[in-house]
Amino acid sequence: MAEIVLEQNNPGLESLCNEFRANNKIPQEKFELYQVKRGLRNPDGTGVMAGLTMICNVHGYLIADGERIPDVGKLIYRGIDINDIVDGCIAENRFGYEEVAWLLLFGKLPNSDQLKSFCTVLNSYRELPEYFAEDMIIKAPSKNIMNKLARSVLALYSYDSNPDDISLENNMRQAIQLIAQMPTIMTYAYQVKRRHFDKQSMYFHPLDPSHSTAQSILNAIRPDRVFTDEEAKLLDLCLILHAEHGGGNNSTFAARVLSSTGTDIYSAIAAAIGSLKGPRHGGANHRVMMMMDDVMENVHNWEDETELSNYLEKIVRGEAADHSGLIYGMGHAVYTLSDPRAVILKDKARKMAGERDLLKKFELFERVEKLSPDAFAKVKGESKVISANVDFYSGLIYEMLGIPSDLFTPLFAISRIAGWCAHRMEEMETGGRIMRPAYRSLTKSKPYVPIDKRNEQ
Repeated sequence: MAEIVLEQNNPGLESLCNEFRANNKIPQEKFELYQVKRGLRNPDGTGVMAGLTMICNVHGYLIADGERIPDVGKLIYRGIDINDIVDGCIAENRFGYEEVAWLLLFGKLPNSDQLKSFCTVLNSYRELPEYFAEDMIIKAPSKNIMNKLARSVLALYSYDSNPDDISLENNMRQAIQLIAQMPTIMTYAYQVKRRHFDKQSMYFHPLDPSHSTAQSILNAIRPDRVFTDEEAKLLDLCLILHAEHGGGNNSTFAARVLSSTGTDIYSAIAAAIGSLKGPRHGGANHRVMMMMDDVMENVHNWEDETELSNYLEKIVRGEAADHSGLIYGMGHAVYTLSDPRAVILKDKARKMAGERDLLKKFELFERVEKLSPDAFAKVKGESKVISANVDFYSGLIYEMLGIPSDLFTPLFAISRIAGWCAHRMEEMETGGRIMRPAYRSLTKSKPYVPIDKRNEQ
C-alpha cells in the first residue's frame, strides 16, 4: 500500500478510498427487498409520516385510488394561505416578515400593539454580544457564509448565561434573540469575507433601530446604505416566502431530530444551517444562477427553443453545467403543478426585469422553466409533472437587487430561522420521544483474524 498522506490526489488517500469502496457496496435491489424507504420516501415519492404539526401545511397533490394526482401548490402558515399574507402586506404597504415570525412562533397573527412590541424587541437584540464580532467572525473569516453562520450560532452558546435550560420560556428567549441576531451575523461574516478573501473594502454600518429585518440587511451590505422602499419590500417578500415550509423539509427535520434529544437550541439550529447549505436544499438558488450563467454562455440564441432544449438535455445527461444531471430550481418533493412561492416571485421578477432592462434574461429563465419538463422526459423517459420551485426565481431577484451570490443561501437561513425555532419548540413540547429510525444490517458474521494472519490487500 502507498504511503498514507491525507491530501487530495495523493496515491495513499486514493488507496484508502478504494478500500472503502470495496467493502461498502450495497446493491440497489437490497433496498427493494427489505422495503427500505430511501430518503424517508414512500414508493410513490411522498414523505414518510414522521410527526404532527400545527405550524405549516404544504399541499402539492391529491390522492385518488392510491395514485398521486397533480394539483396547484399551496403553502399555508398556521392555517393562513401564503397568498393572503402577501396580499395583505402589499395592500397595506408594510413589511411582513416580523408579522410572519410572530405567526409561526405563537400560532396567530399579532395585533398592532403586539407587532410593534415584537419589532422593538427584535431591534433591541440585533447587536451581537460584546467582542463577539471581533473574536468569532473577524479573527476567523470563512469563504462560505453558511459555515460562518453555523459556527457563530454554536459560539453563541458560550455567550448565553443559561444555554442548556430547555424550558419553553428559555427556548422562546433564545429563539427571539437568534431571529434578531442572525442577519447581523450574516452581514458581518460577508464583510469579513470580502476583506480577507476578495481583497475588497470591509465596512460595518451602525444599526438603525427603526429598520425592519429587510431594511437592516440592505443597510448593512450596501456601501452607501442607500436603498428604496420598493427594494426593501421585495426583499421582505422573499423573507416571508422562505420563512417556513413544514416539518418534513430536510433542515427543519434536522432541527427537530436534534431537538428531540433535548440538546440546546444552538446545536439544533447549527445543524439546520448545515443542512440548508446543501445544493439539494437551500444551496439550490445559488446553483440555479451558476447553471443559468452556463446556459447563457453556451446557448448562442436564447430565443431558439430547439437549441435551448438540446442544451438542457445535455445538462440532464450530465454532459454540461456542473455535470450533476440536475436542472436546479426545477421540481419539488411535494409540489407538482406549481410552487406558490415561485409563482409569486416570478411575477415580481418579471416586473423588476422590465424596469431594469433585463427582460431578455428573464424570458430565458421562463423558457428554461417551460422546456425543462420535456428535457427530463426525453432523457429519463419519465412523464413526472414538474414545475419551477422557489429557488428558480429567488436568485434572479437577489441578483437584480444587487445582493451578492455569497448571500443567496444565507438569506434563506435568515428567513427560515423563524420556522426552525417554531418547530424546535413544538417538537420539545409535543414530541416526547427521541427520534430513532432503524437501519437493517447486511453484514454477515465473521471471525476475528489475528493481525499476523491477515493477508495484505
